[in-house]
Amino acid sequence: MVPVRNEAENIDPLIAEIHAALDGRIDFEVIYVDDGSEDGTRERLLAARRRDPRLRVLRHRRSCGQSAAIRTGVLAARSDLVVTLDGDGQNDPADILKLLSAWRDGEQAAESRFIAGVRQRRRDRWLKRISSHFANAVCRWLLRDDTRDIGCGFRLFSVELYRALPQFDHMHRFLPVLARRAGAKVISVEVGHRPRRSGRSNYGVHNRLWVGIVDLLGVTWLQRRVATPEIEGLE
Repeated sequence: MVPVRNEAENIDPLIAEIHAALDGRIDFEVIYVDDGSEDGTRERLLAARRRDPRLRVLRHRRSCGQSAAIRTGVLAARSDLVVTLDGDGQNDPADILKLLSAWRDGEQAAESRFIAGVRQRRRDRWLKRISSHFANAVCRWLLRDDTRDIGCGFRLFSVELYRALPQFDHMHRFLPVLARRAGAKVISVEVGHRPRRSGRSNYGVHNRLWVGIVDLLGVTWLQRRVATPEIEGLE
């Protein structure tokens, strides 16, 4: 499942890579959610849909944010499992098989597993790498959570688990934390990272700093009010 906004030039290459990685190995569908793009993303997706019947395309008439796009895609999925990856081409679709392998090796119930990617050898600008390192450190300290790369969008989880999570704007940044709060086992898997092919990020350091701080405080509040009961049956 791929949320995108203004990623026209990256549509065709990424779809081709997904098929190269998965064709003949697993049954799958590809869901793209266009979050109100203003470039040629819509037209590229429609053209790709005509060529590929396994591609499903959903579109927000106006941009509602990445969390809303992920929610639209997850709730539309026909499968019980969903993999999310970024639409800029920086995630390598070949690593989907690594996430699936970690999922199959897990001992927890399906609804209690969450596979989180950890980007290796980041290929971002130095400012983005530093801000990401700082954000991970703050989240580990404030949320008492050991997720190694909270900002990585490469994840695998069940639709059932996702439906149980609290929904709010920007919640995609905290999916591993929220999954653990819901009782899931979060398993980290190292994945590759590549330079952006074209275009530019819609989520820069400056335009997400303050809202990120507010969200972090909100998730901290949620964390401190969770109660997980131990349930026993009565005969």
